[in-house]
Amino acid sequence: MRDTAPPWARPLAALAVGAFFFVPLYVGVINTFKSPDQIRTDPIGAPHPFTLRNLSTLLTRPDNLYWASVTNSILVTGLSVMVLTVLSATLGHYLARSPSRWGRGLMLLLLCGLMIPPQVILAPVTYVLRAVGLMGTLPGLVLFNVGYYVPFGVFVFTGFMRSVPRDLEEAAAIDGATRGQIFWRIVFPLLRPATASVLIFLGVWIWNDFIDPLIILGPSQGTTITTGIFRSVGVWRTDYGTIFSLMFMGTIPVLVFYLFLQKHFVKGLTGGATKG
Repeated sequence: MRDTAPPWARPLAALAVGAFFFVPLYVGVINTFKSPDQIRTDPIGAPHPFTLRNLSTLLTRPDNLYWASVTNSILVTGLSVMVLTVLSATLGHYLARSPSRWGRGLMLLLLCGLMIPPQVILAPVTYVLRAVGLMGTLPGLVLFNVGYYVPFGVFVFTGFMRSVPRDLEEAAAIDGATRGQIFWRIVFPLLRPATASVLIFLGVWIWNDFIDPLIILGPSQGTTITTGIFRSVGVWRTDYGTIFSLMFMGTIPVLVFYLFLQKHFVKGLTGGATKG
C-alpha cells in the first residue's frame, strides 16, 4: 500500500511525541535549581537566579532522607535484580530445552503471572510475609519482587535461549563438562543481550515502584526513593524544592545504569523473535 501522508507528517508526529515526554523532564530538572517561591510562581520558566540550595539542603538534611532512601533503593533493586537474573536464566534455559508437557505447562503458568497486577496480590502477600516474620523488612520486599517479576525474566530468557545453538552444549558435554559448567561457562556468556534487557527493565520497575515498598516496609521501617518523595510532602506545607531535588537525584543512578547497558538492550529484546 502506497504511503500518501505528506513528508512533514512523520517529523511533526515525532516532535509531538518527543515533546510529550520531554516537558515533564524539563519541568523536573529546571525546578531543581529554583527557589521554592519561584517554583510556585513560575514552574515552567528558566531558573533565575540559578541556585544549588535545594540540592545542598537535601544532601544535608538531619534525617538523612536522601541517603537513607537511595541506600535502601540500591539494596532492594540490586539484590532483587541479581536473584531474578540467576533464577530467570536457569529456569529459562530449562524451559527452552525441555520439550515435555511439564515444561510447556510451567511456561503457560508463568505467562499467566504476567497478567496479574501487583496490587491484586498485595494483600495476601502481606499475610504471608507477616506469617514468616518478613513483613516490614528489606528481605521481605526483595522476596516479593523476586516472586512477582520472575515470569517476565523467564519469558525474555526463554525467547532468547532458542537462538543459542544446541551444538555448543552437546560439544561441551562430549568434552566432559557438567550441566552446571555448560550453562555458566558456555551458555550464560552468550546471553548478555537478554541479561541486559532483564536488568534494565526489572531494575527500572523495581527502582520506580511505590505502592509495594510503602505497604511492605511500612511508614517507619524504611524508605526508598519513591516513598521518600511521598513522605517529603507535608500536610500543611510542601517543600517543592526538596521534592524536585529528590526526584532529580533519584533519577541519576538508574539513568547511569541504563546508559551502561543500552548497547545490549534492543538486541536482547529482538534476539529470540525470529527463531522458534
